[in-house]
Amino acid sequence: QVQLVESGGGLVQAGGSLRLSCAASGNRGRVNVMGWYRQAPGKQRELVADITRGGTINYAESVKGRFTISRDNAKNTVYLEMNSLKPEDTAVYYCTATIFWTAGNYWGQGTQVTVSS
Repeated sequence: QVQLVESGGGLVQAGGSLRLSCAASGNRGRVNVMGWYRQAPGKQRELVADITRGGTINYAESVKGRFTISRDNAKNTVYLEMNSLKPEDTAVYYCTATIFWTAGNYWGQGTQVTVSS
């Protein structure tokens, strides 16, 4: 069973920075896409950014220029560097991953990011 363990959330003032990490373990196959979604209270879960094993990256428009996603394939770990944080970035951030030749996404438990104004 694939497990995703997130770390790095917390409370930060507007304009500050945080770095999220997520490590995948228990996978028999190679990890394909890794990424981050977020869900704010009363809103739907939305994609923040994702990255393929080969390094192709996709960002939500709202975070372009402020967030940077990266990964270490050897460690099955994905990172999200978040700069110039805004109160509207406040949400629970979820790590997600897909495995080659396996249907569906795996999800982490989520980590809270709170940005105060």
